[in-house]
Amino acid sequence: MSSNDANKLINICIKKKLRINLAESCTGGLICSKIVSVSNASKVFELGFITYSNASKIKLLGVPTNILSNHGAVSKETAYHMAKGLSKLKNIDFSIATTGIAGPSGATPDKPIGLVYFSFYLRDNQIIVDKKVFKGDRNLIREKAADYALSKSIKIIESNV
Repeated sequence: MSSNDANKLINICIKKKLRINLAESCTGGLICSKIVSVSNASKVFELGFITYSNASKIKLLGVPTNILSNHGAVSKETAYHMAKGLSKLKNIDFSIATTGIAGPSGATPDKPIGLVYFSFYLRDNQIIVDKKVFKGDRNLIREKAADYALSKSIKIIESNV
């Protein structure tokens, strides 16, 4: 399913002349990997960051330290600012950012294992933030999150561009 979604996303972006970039935390480059496995990805894929640490979120994406202090790395606010940071890069039309808890540790009462926030930036400065909770072990959660990011990206682009 995900390879089909990656292929479909690349083809839609080629057709609509959209350049893509990513910032991944809990998915650790998995979305980038799925995208670059598609022939012609180089026509639309610009770059991908793995911003696993708070320091990298601050340095590479400009996530404000007070957002991380007040809301944590796994929050809708952090996801929003990750996409916002990506949006400031040149020649980018569409961005995907993920932050979450893949487990097996790191959960809190308010933030369970499997919680992932996604943010999607469209070139008109629209940022969409989405929240999902996936079940499974660490790698299954990462796979599900990557697959969801691809399928949601297709839906967003098809309905907004």
